[in-house]
Amino acid sequence: MPAVDTEAFLRDLYELRAIGTFKTGVHRPTYSPQDMEARRWLMAKLTACGLEASIDGIGNVYGRHPGPGPHLLVGSHIESQNEAGWLDGALGVVAGIALARAGLPVDVCAFADEEGHFSLSLPGSRSMIGDLTEEAIDGARNRTDGTPLREALRAAGLEGLPRRQLEIGRYKGYYEMHIEQGTQLEEAGLRLGVVTGIVAIWQWRIVVEGQQDHAGGTTMAERKDAGLSAVRLLAAIDAEFPRLVGERTTWTTGRFRLEPDAPNIIPGRAEILFQFRDVSVAVLERLEAGLKSLVQEANRRERCKITLSSVSKAVPALCDPAMMQALSDAAEAIAPGAWQTMPSGAGHDAQVIARTMPASMLFVPSIGGISHHWSEDTKDEDLALGIQVLHGAAERFLAG
Repeated sequence: MPAVDTEAFLRDLYELRAIGTFKTGVHRPTYSPQDMEARRWLMAKLTACGLEASIDGIGNVYGRHPGPGPHLLVGSHIESQNEAGWLDGALGVVAGIALARAGLPVDVCAFADEEGHFSLSLPGSRSMIGDLTEEAIDGARNRTDGTPLREALRAAGLEGLPRRQLEIGRYKGYYEMHIEQGTQLEEAGLRLGVVTGIVAIWQWRIVVEGQQDHAGGTTMAERKDAGLSAVRLLAAIDAEFPRLVGERTTWTTGRFRLEPDAPNIIPGRAEILFQFRDVSVAVLERLEAGLKSLVQEANRRERCKITLSSVSKAVPALCDPAMMQALSDAAEAIAPGAWQTMPSGAGHDAQVIARTMPASMLFVPSIGGISHHWSEDTKDEDLALGIQVLHGAAERFLAG
């Protein structure tokens, strides 16, 4: 079996980086002209590697190995956040190209809209496992400009194409290579992370209803200020959650909107999108109970009415032990002492694919921990080491 070609791997990454360039990163929102150019580029690369390339009705690009198995599935996504980094997602897809070029029996997939530009969670990978309905597609809208997903698919030339599903029993497992999107590896002076599990994200909507009124004519004693009530609730959450968390729990207020959002008007309504993440269902349930208790207490104390509703609850995905062991063995053989096991604090398509087959992930360091920003970067030597280890792990796992 030929060794993996690290020079070609890096060259492919830089070619893809040139599509939709924004400063030192890229701007390739899902189904945009830049994104579709990247998907065409990928199909050509897959074909050149001897794979049967196709694109389906949700935008998934798939390269099918024509030879006998056992097969691995390797991939990630190639669209980006707005004005964001060049490696997030793209690294995992180009890694699949490199393994196919090296002659391994891999299928490669770029799952559509992992970055969530439309109001669906991981629609590309969910479609591939049969967990995305036509009704869900009908109702989806672009989070930035409100464009219906159906309209975006039509403009991208994908309307009417069938949606592919993964073949049952074809795969021994799924590998995804990714940047860490954090600082653990860099701070520890390490170059590789073997992922143990992928966090679940539980999202909530908090609506605070007060009374819109004049900022000068309404006394402080009379006010029902939705903004202040919302801020006090968030401060209470931030004070209480450290007593409820696991080792790597995170929580985030991703959106805070006031109505009418004017300097001389007391806000009559506040809407908050809030999330927490962990790899343990027990921790997630403890956080949920704590959040509900805090909202109940705020409703007793505040003059405003506060409503909490669940937006989504994902399921944590633990990585497959045999696939993790293959990664660990390859890492120790190629870069002894330069790796560690670690959880993923971000969501990935791997957690969806893990519902149908064994799955595992490999991290390489992010410089400064930066991701979802155009300055996102990783050293070339770390990228090259990562693909060498992934190649070694894939050989080990397939032979096992």
